[in-house]
Amino acid sequence: MKVGVTSVALEGSSKDQLVVIGEDVDSAKLTCVLGKKLCYASILTVEEVKPVEPEEPKKDKDTDEEESTCPPCPRFCEVVVYDRSPSYCFLK
Repeated sequence: MKVGVTSVALEGSSKDQLVVIGEDVDSAKLTCVLGKKLCYASILTVEEVKPVEPEEPKKDKDTDEEESTCPPCPRFCEVVVYDRSPSYCFLK
């Protein structure tokens, strides 16, 4: 567990808002220190940042079925070929 400020960023249309993210940061003390250095500082919001949990991949219904242990039956294909120009020569 890391304690203290983890990131600082400037936000707002004119970059006049300071966003501080961290654990166990005393917001009142931070405001006083910034007020002394910048002549004015105020707290707009204080929020708890929750860690992002990775999403579990969704399982398809097709993958949950058990696979068959028997190999599939082979498929036999019939192809009928007709000769369009038959030879009329007969051998005896």
